[in-house]
Amino acid sequence: MSDFDELLATVPTGLWIDGGAREANSGKRFDVVNPATGEVLTTVADADLADADAALASATAAQASWAATAPRGRSAILRHAWELVVERTEDFALLMTLEMGKTVAESRGEVTYGAEFLRWFSEEAVRIGGRTATAPSGNGRIVVTKEPVGPCLAITPWNFPLAMGTRKIGPALAAGCTMIVKPAEATPLTMLLLAQIFDDAGLPPGVLSVLPTGDAPNVIAALMKDRRLRKVSFTGSTEVGKILIGQSADQVLKTSMELGGNAPFIVFEDADIDAAVDGAMAAKMRNGGEACTAANRLLVHNPIREQFTKALAERIADITVGPGYQDGVTLGPLISATQRDSVAALVDEAVSAGARVHTGGSTIDRPGFFYEPTVIDEVSGGSRILVEEIFGPVAVITGFDTEDEAIEQANATDYGLAAYFYTRDLDRALRVSAALESGMVGVNRGVISDPAAPFGGVKQSGLGSEGGSEGIEEYLNTKYIALTP
Repeated sequence: MSDFDELLATVPTGLWIDGGAREANSGKRFDVVNPATGEVLTTVADADLADADAALASATAAQASWAATAPRGRSAILRHAWELVVERTEDFALLMTLEMGKTVAESRGEVTYGAEFLRWFSEEAVRIGGRTATAPSGNGRIVVTKEPVGPCLAITPWNFPLAMGTRKIGPALAAGCTMIVKPAEATPLTMLLLAQIFDDAGLPPGVLSVLPTGDAPNVIAALMKDRRLRKVSFTGSTEVGKILIGQSADQVLKTSMELGGNAPFIVFEDADIDAAVDGAMAAKMRNGGEACTAANRLLVHNPIREQFTKALAERIADITVGPGYQDGVTLGPLISATQRDSVAALVDEAVSAGARVHTGGSTIDRPGFFYEPTVIDEVSGGSRILVEEIFGPVAVITGFDTEDEAIEQANATDYGLAAYFYTRDLDRALRVSAALESGMVGVNRGVISDPAAPFGGVKQSGLGSEGGSEGIEEYLNTKYIALTP
């Protein structure tokens, strides 16, 4: 038996409902594919509407007792879950690499990052507050308390199979909410293993359910029509987010939406170019470019553009491509043939319209879903690659002449999730940070995500924040009590 088989044998492959794994109501299962080979890793149970109803019934039954659990008790379970995830770092890392494709080194980084949401919100669970004050009229007291929203639905993407779950599960459980997680069809295994970890940590049955399904639109729609559900949290495309926002209106669900991005990465003429290249590598190539925070448009001051482009192309040309679990590999496959072909089409269109390729620019003829790490510039203004999320290892460089022009180009998008810029001028740092229409800004750094900080966007990049002290508020209702002694 290979190491892969030994690991997969420890992972639940049924639906996780009421504290244990079970087969789907229909008995159906669907394939989970290794993107490095195109071969089937295993199969998992395929939830249908009856399974969704069972999960919501379990969550509803557990809601009152979980909300009544002492904050210190909820905190202890989250803390224990953090410890258990950290103990199994290597298992989670290899599992994510097998089902998603990123390198094991990057997967280890995600385990550290994703687990930290459990520790962070274990600490926030005991800090849920309120306030009290004398009414200005003097006729009583104003008492404000916080209460859990109730049963929640979390819909998570495939690009960060652990962290996008813990970023939602952590605050929900800390607040006293039960939760159903619908993981991405491509990457259900990591979330199923996490459910087992929570069971080992002592989480009561029904508080957390996991529903893998190949029929996501119908299963999600059924849950969102149900009056027992009180909250939906989604990470994914803006197109799907808009559909969910529309569906949420029927039951007036509390919503948080972390949607698409089109992040600018600005390099001003006074920047430390070596540091900017390092930052660009992190902002563009982390997770193989398959991240909503990935730098989508690299805007470089024209006097230094050639120098920056040459340095970045040399770094990207040195990337070693292959299965993420092989030694020495620094870039794995894309998630699917569809995603690989989408990236290829964007590059091919740009090149046909006059863009220049500095390195890469082609699919790789081997099993699995690989695309060459790529740098292009001289891209025409109307190119799709400047408008749409690339979600792949392709750096697109354009130039600018003035600070105002850079800001105008950066803000010329419907999205506003993340933005990055490099400068040595403190006044410029403050000025540009204020001018960028983005929920998050990285100044002289290419990675900005932090469990202790709010993660969220503006414009069509979403609603609400995850992480930080702000994240738990998404799972709490505010109650005002007018008290006359």
